[in-house]
Amino acid sequence: MVSSGKFIAYYRVSTERQGRSGLGLDAQRSAVATYLNGGDWQIVSAFTEVESGRRADRPALEKALAAARLHRCPLVVSKVDRLTRSVAFLSRLLEANVDVRFADLPQIEGATGRFLLQQMVAVAELEAGMISARTRAALASAKARGKTLGGPRVRKSDGLPVTIGKAAQKRGAAANRMRAVDRAADLAPTIAEIRDRGAVTLQAVANGLNAAGIPTPRGQGRWSPVQVKRTLEALKEALGPV
Repeated sequence: MVSSGKFIAYYRVSTERQGRSGLGLDAQRSAVATYLNGGDWQIVSAFTEVESGRRADRPALEKALAAARLHRCPLVVSKVDRLTRSVAFLSRLLEANVDVRFADLPQIEGATGRFLLQQMVAVAELEAGMISARTRAALASAKARGKTLGGPRVRKSDGLPVTIGKAAQKRGAAANRMRAVDRAADLAPTIAEIRDRGAVTLQAVANGLNAAGIPTPRGQGRWSPVQVKRTLEALKEALGPV
């Protein structure tokens, strides 16, 4: 498509190293330029965020939205995942009265485009939830049949053990850590309230969480100081020092 008029550009990188080196930024700028496709257009301002995609507090994005409202022009992003895959966050974004364009989804524009985008993200989250539910149900069924869970994987064809590669182990560990970070972010307001009431030790915070009926990370038992410590460590990744 050929675009015209003014635009605000928003770029995001996940690490400070990427921000300093320009790694990923050049590709994002190229994608935006390709989307605008040589028309009579002008990027009034460009904002770059060095931030995790899981966090909703993005000052550069807020500035980009404010600039788009000020100039009454669209905000253009290279890819939808440069913002977030969260329906809740995306809904807040779409309520900001800004026309958001995505270079990888040029057909999404205006009210109809925003509606379609919400549905796409909602379906993605629904699928993820259904996969998680099916996995839990399958594990529960296997456990009920007396099958031992965990341990070495064995191929059905020859009964030989299967070694899980280091790359797969790293991906699994990263996924587990991300879930812990997300859970910690959800707990942040509750922990802040408990601390405001005078809880200064890990045990005191654990007591407050237990008193509030907050489930532990595994959903079983009661909060311990060790669990609180791990949650606070994950919270530093989600929100910075707490």
